[in-house]
Amino acid sequence: MKNIQPWIQAFRLRTLPLAFSCILLGSFLAADKLKLNVLWLALTTTLFLQILSNLANDYGDFETGVDNNERIGPTRAMQSGAITKMQMKIALVIFSLLSLAAGITLIGVALSNFNLTFFIFLVLGIAAIAAAIKYTMGKNPYGYMGFGDFFVFLFFGIIGVTGTYFLHTQHLNFTILLPAASVGLFSAGVLNLNNLRDVENDSNSGKNTLVVKIGYQAGKKYHYTLLILAIVCSLVFNVIINLPIQHYTFLILCPIWIKQIGFVKKCTNPATLNPELKKLAISTLLFALLYGVPFLL
Repeated sequence: MKNIQPWIQAFRLRTLPLAFSCILLGSFLAADKLKLNVLWLALTTTLFLQILSNLANDYGDFETGVDNNERIGPTRAMQSGAITKMQMKIALVIFSLLSLAAGITLIGVALSNFNLTFFIFLVLGIAAIAAAIKYTMGKNPYGYMGFGDFFVFLFFGIIGVTGTYFLHTQHLNFTILLPAASVGLFSAGVLNLNNLRDVENDSNSGKNTLVVKIGYQAGKKYHYTLLILAIVCSLVFNVIINLPIQHYTFLILCPIWIKQIGFVKKCTNPATLNPELKKLAISTLLFALLYGVPFLL
């Protein structure tokens, strides 16, 4: 059990609800043509990708010295010495292969034949694996240059939702980009809270996140913008499609987001932002469910 516990910690399973949100919403939006085998394979692929990303983040931040005693967040597995560098490298190879295998199985089952679309999705899958690793690893990791928010928005929102929708339906409705953007914006908000919390240590360690670049106060305003835009995108989609009243049930989550905006606005101690990450991650999953389930009904 002692050997398993550090890996469970390194997997950061608490991040999975956020990762699953885009898959669930993309599947719900494709309700009329939803395929359960595609849904489960998409969730499995996302599970492996998210764990890969978390392991790579643990490795990269340890190597660069960002994970140190000054960091506010939970102690990481390599930082504590519970997992060695070689063990983590092996785990990264294993989860890269698992992600690739699950992804190929997913697109093979969903698309049935090896056409141009298959190879486009294969390239997207390989790009997702590369993005998971390159966030904090290798030369010039994009997370250290302030591009983490963009890639989270792209893969957790736009590609995650619209790609899943396409795998179910075999066609793309461009209005789907609006709810896809909502999930991407909420997901970027989770990353932003993380960066607001760690802004001082990141700055001292050379990790130039977007918050480090624009400053703590501007980072707070950026957070309000992400949450408000996410809600607006969802409402605009509902109006464009002329959806009935049950498709507005997601608005019961607004008090959570409004309360968070108020908390972030008044926050002077970044350490107190840590619980807000969990709240936003869980509310994003609830959003995917409340927004998506009415399409099934």
